[in-house]
Amino acid sequence: MNPEQLFKTKIVQLIVSKKPEDALEALSHYYKVKTPELKVGMPKRHRKNVGCYVSKNETIYVSDLDNLYNPYVILHEFYHHLRIHDMKHKGTEKHAERFAKDYIEAYRITSTQP
Repeated sequence: MNPEQLFKTKIVQLIVSKKPEDALEALSHYYKVKTPELKVGMPKRHRKNVGCYVSKNETIYVSDLDNLYNPYVILHEFYHHLRIHDMKHKGTEKHAERFAKDYIEAYRITSTQP
């Protein structure tokens, strides 16, 4: 497995091991961006969502503790943070979804190997 795949696996492993802050710190270091804040509880206009990113205060919000440890939610919202700092990343939901799924797939492949 190549180093990038191993990194992606490590990130997902940190999130599911209840260390999402460590995962965000590692992601931020890897992509050379400021580490976003992470808070449980949604801002008023986003209460129906499971997660959101607010660029004004560079914060990822998740609705509850289950979503705090959900790799898809954390990685999806980190992508929105990343696109603010890195113009190479496009800001659509489709791209954020692909970004999150790519990390989860690397983890899945690694965890099923003997």
